[in-house]
Amino acid sequence: MAMVPMSLSSGDGSKPVIFFDMDSTVIDAEGIIELARAKGVGDYVAEVTARAMNGEIDFEHALRERVRLLRGLPMQKALEVAENIPLMPGAEKLMKELKSLGFRTVLISGGFTIIANRVGRRLGMDEVYANELVVDDGALTGEVMGPLTRQSSKKEVLEEICKSLNISPRDCIAVGDGSNDLCWKGVVGTFIAFNAKPVVQKAADLIVDGKNMESLIPVIKEEYIRHAKRTAGKETKIP
Repeated sequence: MAMVPMSLSSGDGSKPVIFFDMDSTVIDAEGIIELARAKGVGDYVAEVTARAMNGEIDFEHALRERVRLLRGLPMQKALEVAENIPLMPGAEKLMKELKSLGFRTVLISGGFTIIANRVGRRLGMDEVYANELVVDDGALTGEVMGPLTRQSSKKEVLEEICKSLNISPRDCIAVGDGSNDLCWKGVVGTFIAFNAKPVVQKAADLIVDGKNMESLIPVIKEEYIRHAKRTAGKETKIP
């Protein structure tokens, strides 16, 4: 799989790694719905998105169907939408805290780079992986390409990142909310359902309800300490 992440800072593979979904996780919106509203098809796309995130329909089929409806949306309008996507409350505080603890933070999104890259920069994340909306003559073509178009893509991307860093996925934490994040369950050491759909909550190792990412801070600290004790056989202190 050829992947070209947006690398936002340098680091080494010895850092603990935490992976985040984007839509309805680190942003308080579904990017594709916001783009669809700008095209006048928001209600239908919202309905399909809800079904896809609940695991009722195949992710890839739903993604391509929704993106086709964006055909003709001027790229300038799409960029305006991207600029106004709200972060999830507490996201900036969480990322600052994780950085202070020495974590490498990675965004893996089945959404789009025009939103994900901005979110990654704003939050100071280390790497961003997302799909690309195809543009021709200043407008969206209704096509999408990239490493995250399939139901299981997030697992494959996560595993490739871990391989490049020479770390085990079992040493990592992942946070998500939708059915296409379920492929992380059993692959990472801890899969946390945040603001998640019922199908994800049922499968997750840990559940954090509500829409404030600051509530993840004590959960992540406790889980990382527990994992470090298991693997190192000694106390690990985190400020």
